[in-house]
Amino acid sequence: MTVRIGVIGTGAIGRDHARRINQVLSGGTITALSDVNRASAEAVKAEIAPDATVFDTGEALIASDRVDAVLVTSWGATHEQYVLAAIAAGKPCFCEKPLATTAEGAKRIVDAEVAHGTRLVQVGFMRRYDQGYVALKQVVDGRIGAPIMVHAAHRNPTVPEAYTTPMAIHDTLIHEIDVFRWLLDDDYVSARVTFPRTCARSHAKLRDPQIVTLTTAKGVVIDTEIFVNCHYGYDIQCEVVGEDGVARLPEPMAIQTRLDARLQNDILTDWKDRFVASYDVELQDFLKAAAQGTAAGPTSWDGYMAAVASDACVKAQESEGEAVAITYPDRPALYA
Repeated sequence: MTVRIGVIGTGAIGRDHARRINQVLSGGTITALSDVNRASAEAVKAEIAPDATVFDTGEALIASDRVDAVLVTSWGATHEQYVLAAIAAGKPCFCEKPLATTAEGAKRIVDAEVAHGTRLVQVGFMRRYDQGYVALKQVVDGRIGAPIMVHAAHRNPTVPEAYTTPMAIHDTLIHEIDVFRWLLDDDYVSARVTFPRTCARSHAKLRDPQIVTLTTAKGVVIDTEIFVNCHYGYDIQCEVVGEDGVARLPEPMAIQTRLDARLQNDILTDWKDRFVASYDVELQDFLKAAAQGTAAGPTSWDGYMAAVASDACVKAQESEGEAVAITYPDRPALYA
């Protein structure tokens, strides 16, 4: 079965996902497009998906009988309304992060999916599909003993003036918040944020860097450095310390050179290059499940849990150095 896909939001990531589905992956084809900027959707139709119909609204796209499943890659504040509409229509939906911009919004999606009775939503937490993280989880699960600590870093070369202190949580740390839950098979109970001195390349609305400390239900302590103006490149680090050993996330493959009296290799500068292969794998997983009328991979519950933890981290930013408790309702049986 070829799954007919409608894409809502044809900006950078929506365009790239449309390209993947039509030109790289198997089992899907783009049959519908929608964007608040119609010219953007028309450009994707012309260059990538010539057989697609362009719809004026995301709701009209979801309702169309030309669409079997939906990709939501629009502005984050619109995600909730489109995911809820896809659930109401009974159509599988891939939603880029965030699932919703508030924990309350994410919980409404969870409640709607539970009421529907089967899984329909996959959240775009692509790190679970990254080869390095998959290999790290295999080691953490069986070779280094029970985890005790995690040391991590998320560094970007630079961010624009519009990037503010809370965005370091909602836009940047959100990936670590999800992947650590998956990596450790554990949930968070508290968050704490501390700020070193602000770096010279930051600006008035951004305290950068910052260190987020998360404690889990099993007693694991996770410290993550967020440094979004590190200048030298895009750099993701993760080290898990267990009872019997230590495991580190492997570096991306790079050619090492011996040149001009130096031993060196390049560091990536773009997040898309760092995780390009994982996007292919996660969307192939979505297409396979959508062909069966369901969803796989990260769940609405995962999206909700990430939203709750993110909100707690932002609250911890505002009460620097103080621990903020993280609490959740019971996990619904649908996500067991």
